[in-house]
Amino acid sequence: MSKSRNSVFKMMVAAGMTLALCGSVGAADKAIKIATQSPLSGDQSVVGVDIKRGAEMALEQLGKPLADMGFKVELAPFDDQANPDTGVANAKRIVSDPAILAVVGHYNSGVQIPSSEVYHTSGLVNVSPANTNPKVTTRGYLEVNRIVGRDDVQGVVGADFASAKGAKTAFVVHDKTAYGQGIAEFFKKKAEENGIKVLGFEGTEEKANFDALLSPVIAGNPDVVYFGGMAYQAAVLFKQARERGYEGMFLSDDGFDSSDAAGAGGATLTSGGGTFYSTVSGPASVYPGTAKFIADFQAKYKAAPQPFAAQGFDSMAISLKAIENAAKANKNEVPTREAVAKAVRELKDFKGITGNFTFNNIGDPEKALYFVIQVKSPDPAKWSENEVVQTLEIAPPK
Repeated sequence: MSKSRNSVFKMMVAAGMTLALCGSVGAADKAIKIATQSPLSGDQSVVGVDIKRGAEMALEQLGKPLADMGFKVELAPFDDQANPDTGVANAKRIVSDPAILAVVGHYNSGVQIPSSEVYHTSGLVNVSPANTNPKVTTRGYLEVNRIVGRDDVQGVVGADFASAKGAKTAFVVHDKTAYGQGIAEFFKKKAEENGIKVLGFEGTEEKANFDALLSPVIAGNPDVVYFGGMAYQAAVLFKQARERGYEGMFLSDDGFDSSDAAGAGGATLTSGGGTFYSTVSGPASVYPGTAKFIADFQAKYKAAPQPFAAQGFDSMAISLKAIENAAKANKNEVPTREAVAKAVRELKDFKGITGNFTFNNIGDPEKALYFVIQVKSPDPAKWSENEVVQTLEIAPPK
């Protein structure tokens, strides 16, 4: 081969490599990821896994508009183990990946609050399907939003329900977490305003033997025992209280809303004065738009969706729509994280399967649903059949 032909050949090869490289970079540039953070292992994983599954289903069913624009959108699930340190470590990994443009999560407010500090400093939007502590949104971060209500309302709902049931005395227990103690304090404050005498207010990290804590409960024999915290711990406490002769009413929060409660509490949850819980997430069947979701979920995962699975779906749907809108505004190119965060807040009456969502200036929904539900069966498989005894729609505090 002559030198001139060799030079031309080398130039053609170099040009081809450049085009190939540009093509691969372009394909990489069109890659987008949406992360989830929830407990995928441990004693809260029954709910955490279904939050991830709900988000996964939404991505599969609603990702076509972005795919049609040439984007490849992937799910990046992370297991926060219901542990703040793990959530923060995961958050640092998440924000270091420039392809991740949104986070769906968490389940625990005590994990979400420190993790979202990391999202905030990196401008990464977080749409929460479950976090209810007021501090989630009252920090005023553009990046942080939730599609459910708040504990400073939910605690009031619980106290008002106890009053309506005729309770005159209460004993309040919490799990010492940001979520559990927070909602217990809101319950206590409103209960006292309603004329309910609070005989005790105790925090505990115990999960197996509640003998010492139950002694004053049994001695005081309150009309209602209220627990602020998560399902398994509350159910074990309630079971041991029944076994020691307490016959009054049990009342808890949306952390109790897990089939694990039935597994731990068994028949004691349906005996005596019964067991009730307030929640920002009713059974999936209570929402008019969830029939297809429930059928699809059962077909895919061979089980009924746990609480907050449908909210996981809606949180992903909101993230996808915001990314789509931001990408369109960016001439169908990958948008910035800031643009996606702004696009979430700009959504008006977004139609989800659990409601229509418009966020206020701090990321709360303009109105949220609250439910009070009674446990009707000790069978974990029938948890979704618990009876909704009260439904309220309430705006967030100003």
